[in-house]
Amino acid sequence: MAAGTGTAGTGVTAGTAVAGTDADASAALGDERVDHRFKGLPPDAEGLTVAALAAQRRSLFTGGFTTPVLALSAESVEHNLALLESYSARHGLAFAPHGKTSMSPQLFARQLDHGAWGITAAVPHQVRVYRAFGIRRIFLANELVDAAALRWLAAELDRDPGFRFLCYVDSVRGAELMDQALRAAGAVRPVEVVVELGAGEGARTGARTEAECAAVADAVAATETLRLAGVAGYEGEVPAADGDTVRAWLRRLVALAADFDHAGRFEVRSGAADTHPGAPDEIVISAGGSAWFDAVADVFAEIPPLSRPVLRLLRSGAYISHDDGHYRHLTPFNRVPEEGSLQPAFRLWAQVVSRPSPGQAFVNAGKRDAAHDLDLPEAQVVRDGRTGEIRPAAGITVTGLSDQHGWLTTAPGAELEVGDWVGMGLSHPCTSFDKWQLIPLVEADGTVSDLIRTFF
Repeated sequence: MAAGTGTAGTGVTAGTAVAGTDADASAALGDERVDHRFKGLPPDAEGLTVAALAAQRRSLFTGGFTTPVLALSAESVEHNLALLESYSARHGLAFAPHGKTSMSPQLFARQLDHGAWGITAAVPHQVRVYRAFGIRRIFLANELVDAAALRWLAAELDRDPGFRFLCYVDSVRGAELMDQALRAAGAVRPVEVVVELGAGEGARTGARTEAECAAVADAVAATETLRLAGVAGYEGEVPAADGDTVRAWLRRLVALAADFDHAGRFEVRSGAADTHPGAPDEIVISAGGSAWFDAVADVFAEIPPLSRPVLRLLRSGAYISHDDGHYRHLTPFNRVPEEGSLQPAFRLWAQVVSRPSPGQAFVNAGKRDAAHDLDLPEAQVVRDGRTGEIRPAAGITVTGLSDQHGWLTTAPGAELEVGDWVGMGLSHPCTSFDKWQLIPLVEADGTVSDLIRTFF
């Protein structure tokens, strides 16, 4: 259920040490002071630590929070975490959820506590955030050719023998640039790479053909600074994606891994660096966004026996908050309902600040507050400004967003007046988290049990 409409509190309070993260860094989140940097928080909480404010368990509605304010449902987050944990275990998948969805160390910790193998990143900044909070396994779903970032990575791998890092490589030039930067940095441990197979002509990144993938693998083998660990890609970019085309591409990915294995491309080269404990003797095959992970589970179950164990790595990330738009319609659980269902966890609360005509109203939340890259927010409930009663947002539609205003169209008879709060569902979680640095985690009755910090 969306924030403010579910049951018990299940948050991890900022500052609580959790498995898989750096305890000091986690504790520091709770020590941060509440001030003007964080929108929506109570003005009278100025100067309190985040942990102290969370401990007060204020009401989102009567505890001094100002509008607009984004709320995250404690119950829905916990439900979604548990569902993907059981799903991954049931299908024999390791799980490295894409952290760029939330960029929240507290939520990373919850994901690791729910069995995640590691966390996926997209850019070097995200990797640095993960490492600052002690994440031990990171999959970078991009080719890393930034010399400064590679220099930092080499030092980080050398500093921490327990840190495992993998990233894409999709070009001969990319392998050459990585090798040059790592040699210049005096890297001791080789960087594990997976060859990215593109999802088709006109898709996003990735080598387009198996022959090009083989050339990339040869370029990796020609270096001492890189080690080929597997193959990977993103099925969400398959042109005109449907169940058949996505599964066909996934079978190409699996066949590529089998061909590489048969050719001996995954054999670990001799030498102390190549037998480092951070590089286990396994073959990585990875895919999985949030729209087609049922297809990934199906095809990865077909992976034939290879010369060494296979890490079947799923990377879906949007599940943790789900949404009320894009993923609500695309979720694999709609196609396979017996697997369960995800729950939208976001609700953006804004206040009616103008009712200029019977058919129009404006709330004080706009593009700066709400995800709008795929779908407009969805008016779901109204909290009466006089009585505090919450009712369905019957006859109320969000029709547009300005920078700081939401445009509402109201049908005849719709109950809405200045001062009412409108609770809206959001589409696309990846562009919801990035607009809020500190997000109240809210229980069913409106109690704020925690504050979720993000780093975008």
